[in-house]
Amino acid sequence: MKQNYSFMSTIRKYAESGKLLIVATIAALIAANLPSTRDLYSSFWQEPLQFVVAGFDLLAHNGKSLTIGGFINDFFMAIFFLSVGLELKREIFCGGELSSLRKALLPVLAAIGGMIVPTIVFGIACYLTGDATYMEVMERGMPIPMATDIAFSLGVLAMFSKRVPTGLKVFLATLAVADDLGGILVIAVNYTEHISLPHLGGVLACVLACLYLSYRQVHSKFGYIAIGLFMWWFMFQSGIHSTIAGVVLAFCIPAKLSHGTKYYIEKIRVQIDKFPQYEVTAHDKRTPHMLTQTDIQDLRAIESASDHLISTLQDTEDVLRNPISILIIPIFAFANAGVCFEGMSADNLTQGVGLGVFLGLVIGKFSGVMLACWLSIKARIVQLPDGATWPSLAGIAMLCGIGFTVSMFMAELSYPMDLEGQSPEIMRVFLNDAKLGILCGTVTSAILGSLILHKTLPKT
Repeated sequence: MKQNYSFMSTIRKYAESGKLLIVATIAALIAANLPSTRDLYSSFWQEPLQFVVAGFDLLAHNGKSLTIGGFINDFFMAIFFLSVGLELKREIFCGGELSSLRKALLPVLAAIGGMIVPTIVFGIACYLTGDATYMEVMERGMPIPMATDIAFSLGVLAMFSKRVPTGLKVFLATLAVADDLGGILVIAVNYTEHISLPHLGGVLACVLACLYLSYRQVHSKFGYIAIGLFMWWFMFQSGIHSTIAGVVLAFCIPAKLSHGTKYYIEKIRVQIDKFPQYEVTAHDKRTPHMLTQTDIQDLRAIESASDHLISTLQDTEDVLRNPISILIIPIFAFANAGVCFEGMSADNLTQGVGLGVFLGLVIGKFSGVMLACWLSIKARIVQLPDGATWPSLAGIAMLCGIGFTVSMFMAELSYPMDLEGQSPEIMRVFLNDAKLGILCGTVTSAILGSLILHKTLPKT
């Protein structure tokens, strides 16, 4: 029950951030298309951002300053992936939904199917309808429809409240987390530039520093985060995408307690039993009571045991929860979701990259997830999630086509303005087409998934 509560609190967190995500997306679309704000919105994210120390710009890479938009995509998303990494580690090593093969197999297989089939659909759509001259550039976007936006999809699922069986909620959340892990691997492999070994050595030094703190049973979350800042900078300069630093740091943060949970609970219970029981009156609620020196020592012992009762991993995850839900995800959405529709036509969504992303999310994700589930269940490798039926599972599979946040991030990585050998104008067209496909695919998947779930879930 305790683990289930932890996972359901994660689901509620993402459901709440999904609402802010929608607001930020609408605001970005308005800002990107109003004549009075269009140019300001577009140019603002390209403004250089500098952090100069002793004449050295820490936010410069290869002699180029990081832009405001680049900082959001590189630094803010590293924090986002730190949170994802902490959830992954918790679910794998702390008895969570990924801690055993039996629990993890169905959503992990579904995630794999939901990553493979969309890339195939994207490739076929680009090959049949795209411009052969730019085929090699278009193919860079194959990872875009792989992702499932955990915040947006769980936000849609939350609309059905208690009609949704817990098994389906856990299945979707676990699938999305596994999906994010796949996205992280793709980023690490597919978007790695030239490698700088000295800076990778700096990353390794940071990892060793974290492991040393863990070995010495240091539980200061701020100590690990401080080392993480150095790790991010070294990763940023190394050529490997800097967001990977968030995941690496997450797996360096200790998840275990030095003496176990029950040990500290018993210490708290022993200390509390030292205090006599009082019958509290209304007068007592307003009257301060002078504590003895022994009382103060006992209370400090309780406070110390309470601090040790929460692992550094869960403590860090809790600290990051609100900043990510309220600040980081909405800012990322506002910075990246602003598609300018000026000059666009139906062709932007009916051919090439736009069509590939749209079909990859709507058809590819649904087909991949359902095919993987059907094959593994029919082969008696796994069973349907508790409380699920095939029609309700189909509704969840359709929601997996909500790719938004990570898909937008993949699009920015796939079609950068400074890609060697390509003009910024061409790359901007591909990027806008990809974002249009993401927006339309996400909305279509959300609507279709909601309709299916409305028809198939229990009425009460």
